[in-house]
Amino acid sequence: MTTKTTENGGKIRDGRSTREAILEAASRLIHVHGYNHTALDDVLRESGVGKGNFYYHFKSKEELGYAILDQIIGSFLDRTLEPCFSDPEGRALTQIRCFLDRVLETQRERNCVGGCPLGNLASELSDVHEGFRARLASVFAAWRERLTLALTTAQRGGAVDGACRPEAVAGFLVASLEGAILLTKLTKDITVMEQCVAEMKRYLSLFEPRV
Repeated sequence: MTTKTTENGGKIRDGRSTREAILEAASRLIHVHGYNHTALDDVLRESGVGKGNFYYHFKSKEELGYAILDQIIGSFLDRTLEPCFSDPEGRALTQIRCFLDRVLETQRERNCVGGCPLGNLASELSDVHEGFRARLASVFAAWRERLTLALTTAQRGGAVDGACRPEAVAGFLVASLEGAILLTKLTKDITVMEQCVAEMKRYLSLFEPRV
C-alpha cells in the first residue's frame, strides 16, 4: 500500500485519508455485523490503521459511530431522497414514486443484503443508546416531513385529493418502506420489495384527483 503525507500531516492510503479509511472499514463492518458486534480491533484490522492514528481522528467508538451515521444520512438525502424532489414544479405523487423506485433499486443493487443502514441502527440502538436514538429519530422525522411537505403543497394546488392526510400518508410510507426492506433482507428475495413498492404506488393513486 502506498502512502504519502498531506500538508496537515494526515496519511493518504491509495488516495484515501486515514480518516476515510477508518470510516469506510467501520461502515462495512457495522452494516453487516451491527454497531455493538463491531469491535474497535475489527475496525483497525480492516482499515489497516493503528490505534494511535484512530484516536487522532476519533475520541471513541461512539464518536466514530456518529460520524458514520452522519455519512449515511448525507448519502440518503443526497442520492436517494432529494434528487426526486429537485424540481419545484414537479408533481408530488410522481416524485414520491421516483423515491420509491430509488429505494427499490438500492436493494436490488445490494442483492438484498444489509437492509436499511438507518433502520438497522434504529432497531439495534434505540432502546440502549439515547444519543443514537435521538439522531436517528431526527432523520426519520426529516424524511417524513419531506414527504409531508410535497403532499401538502400538491394538495393546496389541487394535484392531490382533499381526502389525503399528508402527515399520516407520509408516516405510513416511511413505515411501509422500512418493513419492506426488512422483509427483503430476511427473505433475500427482491420480489418482496417489488410487490411492496407496487402496493404503495397503488395506494398513492387513490389520492389522484378524479376528473
